[in-house]
Amino acid sequence: MTTKTDPPSIYHGQAEYHYSSLWGHIKMKFVDEYRDLQLSQKYAQAIASITSQPWTIMEICGGQTHSIVKYGIDKLLPEQITLIHGPGCPVCVTPIHIIDRAVEIATLPNTILCSFGDMLRVPGTQNDLLSVKAMGGDIRIVYSPLDSLKIAQNNPDKQVVFLAVGFETTAPATAMAVYQAKELSIDNFSMLVSHVLVPPAIAAILSSPSCRVQGFLAAGHVCTVMGYTEYEPIVNKYNIPIVVTGFEPVDILQGIYLCIKQLEEGQATLENQYTRSVQRDGNITAKSIISQVFEVVNRQWRGIGEIPESGLGLRSPYAQFDAENRFNLSPPQPDNYSECISGEIMQGIKKPHQCPAFGTRCKPEYPLGAPMVSSEGACAAYYRYRLQGETELV
Repeated sequence: MTTKTDPPSIYHGQAEYHYSSLWGHIKMKFVDEYRDLQLSQKYAQAIASITSQPWTIMEICGGQTHSIVKYGIDKLLPEQITLIHGPGCPVCVTPIHIIDRAVEIATLPNTILCSFGDMLRVPGTQNDLLSVKAMGGDIRIVYSPLDSLKIAQNNPDKQVVFLAVGFETTAPATAMAVYQAKELSIDNFSMLVSHVLVPPAIAAILSSPSCRVQGFLAAGHVCTVMGYTEYEPIVNKYNIPIVVTGFEPVDILQGIYLCIKQLEEGQATLENQYTRSVQRDGNITAKSIISQVFEVVNRQWRGIGEIPESGLGLRSPYAQFDAENRFNLSPPQPDNYSECISGEIMQGIKKPHQCPAFGTRCKPEYPLGAPMVSSEGACAAYYRYRLQGETELV
Protein backbone atom coordinates (compact mmCIF):
# COMPACT_ATOMS: atom_id res chain seq x y z
CA MET A 1 0.00 0.00 0.00
CA THR A 2 1.31 3.45 -0.88
CA THR A 3 1.86 5.94 1.95
CA LYS A 4 2.70 9.60 2.05
CA THR A 5 6.41 8.90 2.39
CA ASP A 6 6.57 6.50 -0.56
CA PRO A 7 8.29 8.17 -3.51
CA PRO A 8 7.21 7.64 -7.10
CA SER A 9 8.49 4.23 -8.18
CA ILE A 10 10.43 3.50 -11.37
CA TYR A 11 9.36 0.80 -13.79
CA HIS A 12 11.35 -0.13 -16.88
CA GLY A 13 9.13 0.04 -19.96
CA GLN A 14 9.82 -0.42 -23.66
CA ALA A 15 10.14 3.24 -24.62
CA GLU A 16 9.37 5.24 -21.51
CA TYR A 17 9.62 5.10 -17.73
CA HIS A 18 6.60 5.37 -15.48
CA TYR A 19 6.59 7.19 -12.15
CA SER A 20 3.43 6.37 -10.21
CA SER A 21 2.29 7.06 -6.67
CA LEU A 22 -0.62 8.52 -4.81
CA TRP A 23 0.52 11.81 -6.34
CA GLY A 24 -0.54 10.68 -9.79
CA HIS A 25 0.78 8.86 -12.80
CA ILE A 26 3.48 10.47 -14.94
CA LYS A 27 4.92 9.02 -18.15
CA MET A 28 8.61 9.85 -18.39
CA LYS A 29 9.80 10.22 -21.97
CA PHE A 30 11.87 13.39 -22.12
CA VAL A 31 14.78 14.85 -20.16
CA ASP A 32 12.68 17.80 -18.99
CA GLU A 33 10.40 15.41 -17.13
CA TYR A 34 13.35 14.27 -15.01
CA ARG A 35 13.70 17.92 -14.00
CA ASP A 36 10.03 18.40 -13.11
CA LEU A 37 9.63 20.94 -10.29
CA GLN A 38 6.50 19.40 -8.76
CA LEU A 39 7.91 15.90 -8.73
CA SER A 40 11.20 17.16 -7.27
CA GLN A 41 9.36 18.97 -4.47
CA LYS A 42 7.35 15.84 -3.67
CA TYR A 43 10.57 13.82 -3.39
CA ALA A 44 12.01 16.50 -1.10
CA GLN A 45 8.87 16.32 1.08
CA ALA A 46 9.13 12.54 1.20
CA ILE A 47 12.80 12.80 2.26
CA ALA A 48 11.95 15.35 4.97
CA SER A 49 9.14 13.15 6.32
CA ILE A 50 11.48 10.21 7.00
CA THR A 51 14.51 12.17 8.26
CA SER A 52 14.79 12.11 12.06
CA GLN A 53 18.52 12.84 12.61
CA PRO A 54 21.60 14.22 10.81
CA TRP A 55 23.02 12.18 7.92
CA THR A 56 25.97 12.77 5.62
CA ILE A 57 25.87 11.39 2.07
CA MET A 58 28.58 11.58 -0.60
CA GLU A 59 27.80 11.63 -4.29
CA ILE A 60 30.82 10.08 -5.98
CA CYS A 61 30.30 11.51 -9.47
CA GLY A 62 31.15 15.01 -10.68
CA GLY A 63 28.14 14.95 -13.01
CA GLN A 64 25.88 14.44 -9.99
CA THR A 65 27.70 17.25 -8.15
CA HIS A 66 26.99 19.66 -11.00
CA SER A 67 23.30 18.71 -11.06
CA ILE A 68 23.04 19.15 -7.28
CA VAL A 69 24.62 22.60 -7.34
CA LYS A 70 23.09 23.71 -10.66
CA TYR A 71 19.51 22.92 -9.65
CA GLY A 72 19.85 23.73 -5.94
CA ILE A 73 18.94 20.17 -4.92
CA ASP A 74 20.87 20.50 -1.64
CA LYS A 75 18.73 23.52 -0.76
CA LEU A 76 15.56 21.41 -1.09
CA LEU A 77 16.71 18.96 1.55
CA PRO A 78 16.17 19.19 5.31
CA GLU A 79 19.02 20.80 7.26
CA GLN A 80 19.91 17.46 8.88
CA ILE A 81 21.11 16.09 5.51
CA THR A 82 24.58 17.08 4.35
CA LEU A 83 25.74 16.30 0.82
CA ILE A 84 29.49 16.18 0.28
CA HIS A 85 31.28 15.86 -3.01
CA GLY A 86 33.61 12.95 -3.79
CA PRO A 87 36.53 12.41 -6.20
CA GLY A 88 34.25 11.65 -9.12
CA CYS A 89 35.81 13.98 -11.67
CA PRO A 90 38.34 12.11 -13.86
CA VAL A 91 40.04 15.32 -14.96
CA CYS A 92 40.40 16.47 -11.35
CA VAL A 93 42.05 13.29 -10.07
CA THR A 94 44.61 13.01 -12.91
CA PRO A 95 47.95 13.54 -11.13
CA ILE A 96 50.25 16.42 -11.94
CA HIS A 97 53.05 14.14 -13.18
CA ILE A 98 50.74 12.80 -15.93
CA ILE A 99 50.04 16.37 -17.09
CA ASP A 100 53.77 17.09 -16.98
CA ARG A 101 54.47 14.03 -19.13
CA ALA A 102 51.76 14.98 -21.60
CA VAL A 103 53.30 18.47 -21.84
CA GLU A 104 56.74 16.93 -22.39
CA ILE A 105 55.44 14.62 -25.14
CA ALA A 106 53.61 17.51 -26.82
CA THR A 107 56.88 19.46 -27.13
CA LEU A 108 58.72 16.63 -28.91
CA PRO A 109 59.35 17.02 -32.65
CA ASN A 110 57.21 15.03 -35.10
CA THR A 111 54.72 14.22 -32.36
CA ILE A 112 50.96 14.76 -32.19
CA LEU A 113 49.27 14.66 -28.79
CA CYS A 114 45.53 13.89 -28.82
CA SER A 115 43.31 14.64 -25.84
CA PHE A 116 39.79 15.32 -24.71
CA GLY A 117 39.24 19.07 -24.61
CA ASP A 118 38.75 19.37 -20.86
CA MET A 119 42.35 18.25 -20.20
CA LEU A 120 43.99 21.17 -22.00
CA ARG A 121 43.69 23.69 -19.17
CA VAL A 122 44.56 21.38 -16.26
CA PRO A 123 47.67 22.89 -14.65
CA GLY A 124 50.87 20.87 -14.49
CA THR A 125 53.99 21.84 -12.56
CA GLN A 126 54.79 24.72 -14.92
CA ASN A 127 52.54 24.61 -17.99
CA ASP A 128 49.23 23.29 -19.21
CA LEU A 129 48.60 21.75 -22.62
CA LEU A 130 46.78 24.82 -23.91
CA SER A 131 49.94 26.89 -23.35
CA VAL A 132 52.00 24.31 -25.24
CA LYS A 133 49.47 24.42 -28.09
CA ALA A 134 49.71 28.21 -28.17
CA MET A 135 53.51 27.90 -28.48
CA GLY A 136 53.15 25.67 -31.53
CA GLY A 137 52.73 22.18 -30.09
CA ASP A 138 50.64 19.87 -32.27
CA ILE A 139 47.82 19.11 -29.83
CA ARG A 140 44.50 17.95 -31.20
CA ILE A 141 41.16 17.67 -29.42
CA VAL A 142 39.35 14.41 -30.14
CA TYR A 143 35.99 13.04 -29.10
CA SER A 144 37.08 9.39 -28.96
CA PRO A 145 40.37 7.48 -28.66
CA LEU A 146 39.47 5.95 -32.03
CA ASP A 147 39.78 9.43 -33.57
CA SER A 148 43.43 9.52 -32.51
CA LEU A 149 43.95 6.13 -34.16
CA LYS A 150 42.75 7.60 -37.46
CA ILE A 151 45.12 10.53 -37.00
CA ALA A 152 47.98 8.03 -36.59
CA GLN A 153 46.97 6.25 -39.79
CA ASN A 154 46.84 9.56 -41.67
CA ASN A 155 50.25 10.70 -40.31
CA PRO A 156 52.55 7.67 -40.59
CA ASP A 157 55.66 9.86 -40.33
CA LYS A 158 54.68 11.15 -36.87
CA GLN A 159 54.23 9.65 -33.42
CA VAL A 160 50.62 10.03 -32.23
CA VAL A 161 49.90 9.81 -28.49
CA PHE A 162 46.47 9.76 -26.87
CA LEU A 163 46.14 11.05 -23.30
CA ALA A 164 43.88 8.36 -21.83
CA VAL A 165 42.14 9.53 -18.67
CA GLY A 166 38.81 8.74 -17.06
CA PHE A 167 36.95 6.23 -14.96
CA GLU A 168 35.63 2.89 -16.13
CA THR A 169 33.17 4.78 -18.36
CA THR A 170 35.77 5.75 -20.95
CA ALA A 171 38.02 2.69 -20.56
CA PRO A 172 36.23 0.49 -23.16
CA ALA A 173 36.85 2.96 -25.99
CA THR A 174 40.48 3.34 -24.92
CA ALA A 175 40.89 -0.44 -24.84
CA MET A 176 39.31 -0.79 -28.27
CA ALA A 177 41.71 1.77 -29.75
CA VAL A 178 44.72 -0.14 -28.39
CA TYR A 179 43.25 -3.44 -29.54
CA GLN A 180 42.71 -2.11 -33.07
CA ALA A 181 46.20 -0.57 -33.16
CA LYS A 182 47.66 -4.00 -32.45
CA GLU A 183 45.40 -5.76 -34.94
CA LEU A 184 46.22 -3.23 -37.68
CA SER A 185 49.94 -3.05 -36.77
CA ILE A 186 49.87 0.73 -36.35
CA ASP A 187 53.40 1.35 -34.97
CA ASN A 188 53.22 5.14 -34.58
CA PHE A 189 50.39 5.09 -32.03
CA SER A 190 50.67 4.96 -28.24
CA MET A 191 48.82 6.06 -25.10
CA LEU A 192 49.67 7.89 -21.92
CA VAL A 193 47.33 6.00 -19.59
CA SER A 194 45.84 7.35 -16.36
CA HIS A 195 42.55 5.47 -16.04
CA VAL A 196 41.19 5.16 -12.49
CA LEU A 197 38.62 2.92 -10.78
CA VAL A 198 35.77 4.03 -8.51
CA PRO A 199 35.35 1.17 -5.95
CA PRO A 200 38.93 1.42 -4.55
CA ALA A 201 38.46 5.18 -4.12
CA ILE A 202 35.27 4.60 -2.11
CA ALA A 203 37.11 2.04 0.05
CA ALA A 204 39.99 4.50 0.57
CA ILE A 205 37.59 7.24 1.68
CA LEU A 206 35.86 4.88 4.11
CA SER A 207 39.21 3.75 5.52
CA SER A 208 40.31 7.29 6.31
CA PRO A 209 40.19 8.35 10.00
CA SER A 210 38.62 11.65 8.91
CA CYS A 211 35.77 9.97 7.02
CA ARG A 212 32.30 11.20 7.94
CA VAL A 213 30.38 9.63 5.06
CA GLN A 214 27.37 7.51 6.08
CA GLY A 215 26.01 6.65 2.65
CA PHE A 216 27.01 6.86 -1.02
CA LEU A 217 25.33 7.72 -4.29
CA ALA A 218 27.29 5.68 -6.84
CA ALA A 219 27.85 6.87 -10.41
CA GLY A 220 25.22 5.49 -12.77
CA HIS A 221 27.35 5.72 -15.94
CA VAL A 222 30.25 3.76 -14.39
CA CYS A 223 27.82 1.07 -13.27
CA THR A 224 26.25 1.00 -16.74
CA VAL A 225 29.61 -0.32 -17.95
CA MET A 226 30.81 -2.32 -14.94
CA GLY A 227 27.61 -3.29 -13.14
CA TYR A 228 27.57 -3.03 -9.36
CA THR A 229 28.86 -6.36 -8.03
CA GLU A 230 32.18 -4.69 -7.07
CA TYR A 231 30.31 -2.47 -4.60
CA GLU A 232 28.72 -5.34 -2.71
CA PRO A 233 31.89 -6.23 -0.71
CA ILE A 234 32.24 -2.55 0.27
CA VAL A 235 28.65 -2.46 1.56
CA ASN A 236 29.27 -5.62 3.59
CA LYS A 237 32.71 -4.63 4.93
CA TYR A 238 31.86 -1.08 5.98
CA ASN A 239 28.15 -1.62 6.71
CA ILE A 240 27.18 1.39 4.62
CA PRO A 241 24.37 1.86 2.08
CA ILE A 242 25.28 2.52 -1.56
CA VAL A 243 22.62 3.56 -4.08
CA VAL A 244 23.48 3.50 -7.79
CA THR A 245 22.00 6.79 -9.01
CA GLY A 246 21.43 8.74 -12.22
CA PHE A 247 22.18 12.38 -12.92
CA GLU A 248 18.95 14.33 -13.29
CA PRO A 249 17.25 16.05 -10.32
CA VAL A 250 14.53 13.38 -10.01
CA ASP A 251 17.17 10.64 -10.15
CA ILE A 252 19.30 12.24 -7.47
CA LEU A 253 16.39 12.99 -5.14
CA GLN A 254 15.18 9.42 -5.41
CA GLY A 255 18.71 8.16 -4.76
CA ILE A 256 18.90 10.33 -1.64
CA TYR A 257 15.49 9.08 -0.51
CA LEU A 258 16.53 5.45 -0.86
CA CYS A 259 19.79 6.10 1.00
CA ILE A 260 18.14 8.01 3.87
CA LYS A 261 15.44 5.35 4.17
CA GLN A 262 18.12 2.70 4.67
CA LEU A 263 19.99 4.81 7.23
CA GLU A 264 16.82 5.56 9.20
CA GLU A 265 15.93 1.85 9.24
CA GLY A 266 19.44 0.74 10.18
CA GLN A 267 19.93 -1.03 6.84
CA ALA A 268 23.07 -1.29 4.71
CA THR A 269 22.39 -2.70 1.25
CA LEU A 270 23.16 -1.92 -2.36
CA GLU A 271 20.24 -0.50 -4.33
CA ASN A 272 19.92 0.42 -8.00
CA GLN A 273 17.93 3.58 -8.65
CA TYR A 274 19.21 3.89 -12.22
CA THR A 275 17.38 0.84 -13.53
CA ARG A 276 16.77 2.35 -16.95
CA SER A 277 20.49 2.04 -17.67
CA VAL A 278 22.21 -0.19 -15.12
CA GLN A 279 22.11 -3.96 -14.81
CA ARG A 280 23.79 -5.96 -12.07
CA ASP A 281 26.55 -7.36 -14.30
CA GLY A 282 26.93 -4.28 -16.48
CA ASN A 283 27.95 -4.39 -20.12
CA ILE A 284 29.63 -7.77 -20.60
CA THR A 285 31.17 -6.86 -23.98
CA ALA A 286 32.68 -3.63 -22.65
CA LYS A 287 34.05 -5.38 -19.57
CA SER A 288 35.58 -8.08 -21.75
CA ILE A 289 37.63 -5.66 -23.86
CA ILE A 290 38.77 -3.80 -20.73
CA SER A 291 40.02 -7.01 -19.08
CA GLN A 292 41.71 -8.13 -22.31
CA VAL A 293 43.74 -4.94 -22.75
CA PHE A 294 44.15 -3.63 -19.20
CA GLU A 295 45.25 -4.94 -15.83
CA VAL A 296 44.62 -3.42 -12.40
CA VAL A 297 47.52 -1.32 -11.08
CA ASN A 298 48.22 1.10 -8.25
CA ARG A 299 47.45 4.67 -9.27
CA GLN A 300 48.25 8.17 -8.00
CA TRP A 301 45.23 10.47 -7.51
CA ARG A 302 45.77 14.21 -7.70
CA GLY A 303 45.62 15.75 -4.24
CA ILE A 304 44.99 12.38 -2.58
CA GLY A 305 48.06 10.22 -3.23
CA GLU A 306 48.43 6.60 -4.23
CA ILE A 307 45.43 4.31 -3.86
CA PRO A 308 46.29 0.61 -4.23
CA GLU A 309 44.72 -1.24 -7.16
CA SER A 310 42.79 1.86 -8.20
CA GLY A 311 43.92 2.20 -11.82
CA LEU A 312 44.24 0.47 -15.15
CA GLY A 313 47.50 -0.13 -17.00
CA LEU A 314 48.23 -1.85 -20.29
CA ARG A 315 48.87 -5.59 -20.12
CA SER A 316 52.22 -6.88 -21.37
CA PRO A 317 50.93 -7.96 -24.84
CA TYR A 318 50.05 -4.27 -25.41
CA ALA A 319 53.09 -2.73 -23.68
CA GLN A 320 54.41 -1.46 -27.04
CA PHE A 321 51.55 1.05 -27.04
CA ASP A 322 52.49 2.51 -23.64
CA ALA A 323 53.87 6.02 -24.22
CA GLU A 324 55.83 5.86 -20.98
CA ASN A 325 57.75 2.90 -22.43
CA ARG A 326 58.09 4.40 -25.89
CA PHE A 327 59.50 7.81 -24.94
CA ASN A 328 62.48 8.65 -22.75
CA LEU A 329 60.51 10.87 -20.37
CA SER A 330 61.80 12.79 -17.37
CA PRO A 331 61.29 11.15 -13.96
CA PRO A 332 58.08 12.35 -12.24
CA GLN A 333 58.51 15.24 -9.84
CA PRO A 334 56.76 15.40 -6.44
CA ASP A 335 53.32 16.93 -6.77
CA ASN A 336 53.23 20.56 -5.71
CA TYR A 337 49.73 21.87 -5.05
CA SER A 338 50.63 25.39 -3.84
CA GLU A 339 47.55 26.71 -2.06
CA CYS A 340 45.05 24.49 -3.89
CA ILE A 341 43.05 22.30 -1.48
CA SER A 342 41.64 20.05 -4.19
CA GLY A 343 42.58 16.91 -2.23
CA GLU A 344 40.46 17.95 0.75
CA ILE A 345 37.59 18.92 -1.55
CA MET A 346 37.65 15.59 -3.42
CA GLN A 347 37.72 13.63 -0.17
CA GLY A 348 34.69 15.52 1.12
CA ILE A 349 36.63 17.14 3.95
CA LYS A 350 35.96 20.67 2.69
CA LYS A 351 33.69 22.32 0.14
CA PRO A 352 34.92 24.64 -2.61
CA HIS A 353 33.75 27.87 -0.98
CA GLN A 354 35.86 27.00 2.08
CA CYS A 355 39.05 27.41 0.05
CA PRO A 356 40.61 30.86 0.69
CA ALA A 357 41.50 31.18 -3.00
CA PHE A 358 38.04 30.24 -4.33
CA GLY A 359 36.58 32.91 -6.62
CA THR A 360 39.50 35.29 -6.00
CA ARG A 361 42.94 33.88 -6.83
CA CYS A 362 41.35 30.77 -8.35
CA LYS A 363 38.85 31.23 -11.16
CA PRO A 364 38.10 29.31 -14.38
CA GLU A 365 40.20 31.86 -16.31
CA TYR A 366 43.28 31.16 -14.14
CA PRO A 367 42.71 28.00 -12.10
CA LEU A 368 45.02 26.88 -9.31
CA GLY A 369 43.76 23.30 -9.55
CA ALA A 370 41.86 20.89 -11.76
CA PRO A 371 38.46 21.09 -9.93
CA MET A 372 38.12 24.67 -11.18
CA VAL A 373 38.84 23.58 -14.78
CA SER A 374 36.74 20.52 -15.46
CA SER A 375 33.09 20.53 -16.49
CA GLU A 376 32.63 17.97 -13.67
CA GLY A 377 34.80 19.73 -11.07
CA ALA A 378 33.16 20.76 -7.80
CA CYS A 379 34.91 24.15 -7.73
CA ALA A 380 33.74 24.93 -11.26
CA ALA A 381 30.18 24.02 -10.27
CA TYR A 382 30.21 26.27 -7.21
CA TYR A 383 31.79 29.12 -9.15
CA ARG A 384 29.33 28.89 -12.02
CA TYR A 385 26.11 28.25 -10.13
CA ARG A 386 26.64 29.68 -6.65
CA LEU A 387 28.60 32.79 -7.51
CA GLN A 388 26.98 33.40 -10.88
CA GLY A 389 23.44 32.22 -10.03
CA GLU A 390 21.92 28.74 -10.14
CA THR A 391 19.39 27.40 -12.64
CA GLU A 392 15.79 27.89 -11.56
CA LEU A 393 14.46 24.41 -10.92
CA VAL A 394 13.76 24.65 -7.21
